[in-house]
Amino acid sequence: MLLAGAVMTARPAAASLPVPPADTLAFRLMRHGTEIGRHTLAFDREGETFTVRVAVEARVTLLAIPFDRYTHRVVETWQNGLLAGIDGETDKNGRNEWVRAHRTADGLVVDGSRTPRYIAPEPAIGTSYWNKHMLDGPMISMEDGVLLRPKVTRLPPESIPLASGGTILASHYNLSGSFNVDVWYDQTDTWASLAFTAADGSDVRYERL
Repeated sequence: MLLAGAVMTARPAAASLPVPPADTLAFRLMRHGTEIGRHTLAFDREGETFTVRVAVEARVTLLAIPFDRYTHRVVETWQNGLLAGIDGETDKNGRNEWVRAHRTADGLVVDGSRTPRYIAPEPAIGTSYWNKHMLDGPMISMEDGVLLRPKVTRLPPESIPLASGGTILASHYNLSGSFNVDVWYDQTDTWASLAFTAADGSDVRYERL
C-alpha cells in the first residue's frame, strides 16, 4: 500500500507546541516528479483545548486509471498540554482502518482496527509528525492504533526542497523497524518534510507548500 505508515506527559502546554504561525501546514506528495496528493493539518486553540485536524488524499494512476488510493482523516484533541483524544479513519483502496483514544484517570485508552484495547505509555503520542516530541517515545499509529517503537536515528542537517522551488535547512531523522520513514524539521521545530519507499519500490517525498 502506497501510504502505509507512514505525548507527552505534562510537558509543554498547547501554547508551546510546534504550531506554525498561520495555524496550518500543507504538503504536496511527490512521486517520480509528479504530485500524487496533498497532506494538510489545521490547528485550533480554544482555551486550554487544542485541536489538530489532519487530512490526506493520494491517488496513483496508470494510463489515467487510478490503481492506488489513500484517504486519511484524524482529529487530535489536546488539553493542558496532554494528548486527550484521537479519532481517525483511513481508507486504503477500500480497506478501512480506524483508531480511537480517550483520556481517563488511568491514562490514554487506545482502541484500533489492528490492536486490542490498551493504555498507552504516558510519553506516547500519535504518528501525525507535526509534533517533534513524537520522536521521544513510543508512537500510536494514526491509522490502526498499534503501539509502535521504531528506532530513531538523528542524521546530519541538510537542505530540503519546498514546493515553491526554494530550500530550507532542516534536521533529519530516520525511523526504522516498526516502520521506515525519514522526517525533517526546520529550525523552529516545525515539520518540514517526510519521505518513504512505497510498496511498489518508488520513492515518495513531501514538499511543504
